[in-house]
Amino acid sequence: MTHIVVLGAGLGGIPMTFELREALGADVEITLVSDSEWFQFVPSNPWVAVNWRKPEDIKVHLPPLMARRNVRFIAAGAEKVLPQENALLLRDGTRLGYDYLVIATGPALGFDEIEGFGPGGHTRSICHVDHASAAAEAWEKFCREPGPIVVGAVQGASCFGPAYEFALIMETELRRRKIRDRVPMTFITAEPYIGHLGLGGVGDTKGLLESHLRERHIKWITNAKVERFAADRVFVTELGEDGAVKGTHEVPFRLATMIPAFRGIDALNGAKGGIPGLTNPRGFVVVDKHQCNPTFRNVFAVGVCIAIPPVEKTPVPVGVPKTGYMIESMVAATAQNLREVIAGRKPSFEPTWNAVCLADFGDGGVAFVALPQIPPRNVNWSSEGYWVHLAKLGFEKYFLRRVRHGGTDPFYEKFLLKALGIEKLRSREPVAAPKEPAAV
Repeated sequence: MTHIVVLGAGLGGIPMTFELREALGADVEITLVSDSEWFQFVPSNPWVAVNWRKPEDIKVHLPPLMARRNVRFIAAGAEKVLPQENALLLRDGTRLGYDYLVIATGPALGFDEIEGFGPGGHTRSICHVDHASAAAEAWEKFCREPGPIVVGAVQGASCFGPAYEFALIMETELRRRKIRDRVPMTFITAEPYIGHLGLGGVGDTKGLLESHLRERHIKWITNAKVERFAADRVFVTELGEDGAVKGTHEVPFRLATMIPAFRGIDALNGAKGGIPGLTNPRGFVVVDKHQCNPTFRNVFAVGVCIAIPPVEKTPVPVGVPKTGYMIESMVAATAQNLREVIAGRKPSFEPTWNAVCLADFGDGGVAFVALPQIPPRNVNWSSEGYWVHLAKLGFEKYFLRRVRHGGTDPFYEKFLLKALGIEKLRSREPVAAPKEPAAV
């Protein structure tokens, strides 16, 4: 029986496992490897960090769920990926062979790349539910003794949406607690301008997000390279458009939360040099247009762990985000391509990499649709309103229900998104040229 191993049980790995079981049926053995028995819904971490959610609200216990889906589940975690040997070395010392491997690990968090950064240093994090839970405790202490806040994303970061979300969610909660007037806020980001998002902007994200920050009295520093964090301040070098130093800043804080740069997990990154043929030097998996590694043709990858070059050159390095719907398009293509490969055919399905993003601010939000996410685009749209907050609430409940019931996209989701022109797979049919208008 063909054995497929899915490495990672997050926003990419769980849908990947369900899609594979649906696409391939009971004729294949599927093993899901994770470093935890729990799935966490990462998009809700900002809510956890201000006590709008508890960790248990956004977690799902995986062993019984996988047993119901006839999926072997291992929570030992991977020590090393051995693509030349078609095997994983697990952290408990066992060796797990595979016929096909799908890597969906998500990233390692590069807090160690900046002095004083991260939960082990002087700042908080919302990148993991455990980090967000610890941040929630710090938040309550902060609200009893308020002071300056620093929030944003450091050089090399690629996940900018949650930085804006958390800044504005904190601002909303401070107003609700009637202490906003005691909290100066500064948004510090490696982006060349507010709303760049690592994507060159989407629609009018620049205008929308600048407006929100300005209306809420949040100052900002762009083109920012963070040098180090001290216990009560961050040291920042601001660059100009030509890359020359424009200024330096010492920004005080009582609470700081910034998104780090990502890299491949240790099992893919070794001594932080990558695995030749499989990953780039940063440890991200190299894939072709079918989500397949060009060197090891039985290895596929989806989600944040894949290598995508920056969309443009910027004074301070910024990465490209891998958003939820973009990841789901990778998952859909990979499942179909594995079905083709197992049947002896060449993979032919390509993901659209379309993006649908909801950034919640607690009392409103900004949404954008980028088709595809990487420019040039067929659709480049953004909007705002209280409806975004409601949509994010609905999406959280919907996605967690999907996970808990072990399902793939229901018919109504596919129908609705298709009606909006948002699809996961590229059409393999040629697009007809528009007809000439009839002669008058």
